[in-house]
Amino acid sequence: MKEIRKIIELYQQIDFSQRKVALATVVRVEGSSYRRPGAKMLITDDGRWVGAISGGCLEGDALRKARQVMLDGKPMIVTYDTMNDDANSLGVGLGCNGIIDVFIEPIDPDYFQEHSLYFWKQCATNRSAFIEIKIVKAPESYTGIRHLILTDSDADPGFINFPEEEQLRQAMNQTWQSGKSQLLTYVSDTIEVFIESIQPEIQLIIFGGGYDVPPLVEMAKVLGWHVTVTEDCIAHVAPKRFPGADAVLLVDRNNILSELSFTERTAAVLMSHGYKYDKAILEQLLVSNVGYIGMLGPRKRYEKMLGEWEESDKTFDDNRLTEVHSPIGLEIGAETPDEIALAIVSEIQAHFHNKLGTPLRFKQGPIHERILNG
Repeated sequence: MKEIRKIIELYQQIDFSQRKVALATVVRVEGSSYRRPGAKMLITDDGRWVGAISGGCLEGDALRKARQVMLDGKPMIVTYDTMNDDANSLGVGLGCNGIIDVFIEPIDPDYFQEHSLYFWKQCATNRSAFIEIKIVKAPESYTGIRHLILTDSDADPGFINFPEEEQLRQAMNQTWQSGKSQLLTYVSDTIEVFIESIQPEIQLIIFGGGYDVPPLVEMAKVLGWHVTVTEDCIAHVAPKRFPGADAVLLVDRNNILSELSFTERTAAVLMSHGYKYDKAILEQLLVSNVGYIGMLGPRKRYEKMLGEWEESDKTFDDNRLTEVHSPIGLEIGAETPDEIALAIVSEIQAHFHNKLGTPLRFKQGPIHERILNG
């Protein structure tokens, strides 16, 4: 989402009476690649660009191809084969060992509200997810849908003018469930459809305003997360102490569910160093839909809370209790506030991507999951 925000920012600065613009999107990867399907790059006809479709190897050629797209007003797919370093046609040893398809399309500002950039802006503002269906290749005789946006996983788009409608619906549902973009082929490989999942940035809510909070705020903002710092002690929530935070709020410990917003993309981190405060917050988080809960401190601190709840006959869902990350963070030898922030951010990143946070050198097989196109 950080990259998308930068693309939107550049787009809004463009004077379309003088300039043209195109969008390049990675739609297929076979083998290895620095970027995955969905990686984007916005390009203007005066050579400005933001975003990236590779580690810096393909951008120059993509700029040249985008100029042609802007002149013709017609999209194109460009295939980059990086399997053979020595024979690479770009004159650069890419070392990626993959084949990358990049879809480059012109953007007409008169139809901005129908383009994905408009929905990206809504997603960034409302922190809501959506999927986009885009026909990136089709024969001249094709007269079906070219573009479709779904902003709600339960939404029924109604009739879809597509030759293999049921298969496309199944693929759309799969993308909603997995959150992973995919390029699919239909009608004997004559039509290629890119189904992209756009997810809002992670929302980090930090409960506590101690000296170890600023490094966590700064590190989360580097990743483009939306960060809120809150406590119920006014002395701890002075905005000037957390200049990078999106919000610094004074919220009573007993009212967080009514005064704060939580989603499955929210990470709640308890680091007030106050036992009673953390316990009061945790009791409410356990009955919310927050996607991640982590608490600073030794394991025995959380075990003490569990014991007190059992003695008072206060019950919570057992699965929910086991999901609490206490102690919080990955084991990386963290001691200082900066190092602890790194351990926390790393665990949250791994959690929302269903990863364990283990070293890549111990992983069997490719770094990224292979995407099967069908």
